Amino acid sequence: MLGWVLTFLIVALIAGVLGFTGIAGASIEIAKVIFFIAVILFLVSVVFGMFRGRGSAG
Repeated sequence: MLGWVLTFLIVALIAGVLGFTGIAGASIEIAKVIFFIAVILFLVSVVFGMFRGRGSAG
């Protein structure tokens, strides 16, 4: 997922340099959404990993 974020950020930078502000703004928004989804999924996996680790150790 973070690869997609980097892709959209690069597209936004290139579009911004070339003057396509609409495409650049849309790419930044998509990158932000995907980044926050990735962070939320990471935190969920960490929490479930902690609970799973405790259950199997006990």
